Amino acid sequence: MLDFIQAGDASLIAFKNTDRRLEVIAKKQDILTEIEQYYNLATTSILFVGFNSFIFADLTKTIAITCASDSVLLYLKSQNIKFQHIPEAELINYRKQFNIVVAVDEFFTYAESDEAQRNLVTVLCNVATNCIITTLRDYKNQDYRDREFSQPAVVNNAGDKTIFLEYHNWDQQDRTSWTSNTYSIDQTKNKMITYGPFARRTMYFKQLAKFSIDAGATSFLVHKNLMYKGLTRKSYEHVISVKF
Repeated sequence: MLDFIQAGDASLIAFKNTDRRLEVIAKKQDILTEIEQYYNLATTSILFVGFNSFIFADLTKTIAITCASDSVLLYLKSQNIKFQHIPEAELINYRKQFNIVVAVDEFFTYAESDEAQRNLVTVLCNVATNCIITTLRDYKNQDYRDREFSQPAVVNNAGDKTIFLEYHNWDQQDRTSWTSNTYSIDQTKNKMITYGPFARRTMYFKQLAKFSIDAGATSFLVHKNLMYKGLTRKSYEHVISVKF
């Protein structure tokens, strides 16, 4: 999960450097609320996997976070966010402890093998009591032109702009595997930070559904009216819920 932790650091920079934080948080709140209403959930606890703006959406619940760097934890504390940090290796001790698990930004693609992906699904299924919320691109129907680069994102803060560019280098022997790098370019300071390379692997909707059902889920849904956009890329991802 180390790659996903580092990818979260790029998202943190984007969140800190945007002057649209309230708008970003509101959109994530809408997604969370719609899924809770769809399943008629009375959520009291949420586990967040990695840093994402969902963390700021509903602070009335008990919050825990895993797969987060020291930089993320320090920032959350500076914002007076009350949370429990759970190291990844200790998740096994939290069986069925959280109503909802939020693992967006294509979390399940950060793996080197099919078996590693299955293990990630199993771990999160074991800690969720009601549902997992995640996101994926539609790799089965992906346009070839979208394979090398995600749609670049620009965040603006009082005129200071930071550009985010995500490059995908696909394996020529295994067409389901690739490595990705995220580049953060500060236009004001003329400075670039590279995050990665990250080992990635395609995750198809049916594949995630099978892994989830095998791990004890009762249903799997790609929400047709919900799309997610991360902080470091403008490419849209499908919002998926795994129900227990």
